Amino acid sequence: MLTVSSAESRPSVWVERFAPLLPAAGEVLDLACGGGRHARLLAALGLRVEAVDRDERALASLRGVAGVSPCQADLESGGWPYPGRLFAGIVVTNYLFRPGVEQLLASLADPGVLIYETFMVGNERFGRPASPQYLLQSQEMLAWARRPGWRVVAFEEGLVDSPRPAMVQRLCAVRGALVARL
Repeated sequence: MLTVSSAESRPSVWVERFAPLLPAAGEVLDLACGGGRHARLLAALGLRVEAVDRDERALASLRGVAGVSPCQADLESGGWPYPGRLFAGIVVTNYLFRPGVEQLLASLADPGVLIYETFMVGNERFGRPASPQYLLQSQEMLAWARRPGWRVVAFEEGLVDSPRPAMVQRLCAVRGALVARL
């Protein structure tokens, strides 16, 4: 049985803040979507959402949600499920698979918006994830957006208290000529 605390089932405040930047045309990828808290938020904003996760039980709750297309795929051992496909927006929270980062970034359309939030070093003091394999180094995520044609709209790193104490990095970056509406 999948159990998620009510605090963790609410959309991330970071995603809520920057979701209005996502282009209305095109499709948004909710990567490692879990139970679909962000897929539901984005669909409620009128966006078409591809929600991918390896957990079929978690995806089951998204079947029938208007605007959401669930896709079961193991992103770490099954390969990239979207070769050649571009997304107007990509949303990722609480997930890091470094070998897949370049493929993920290459899947962002021009114009497009990346909204990403996950754990960083120091989080081991608060519980899982604690392995360096799943924790970003300081400013590691910021370096991803230092490429031609990309602009950083916002970046943060540090301690958060909600939904539970954790060390995180957050990035909102735009690829191309998209105007950020703040």
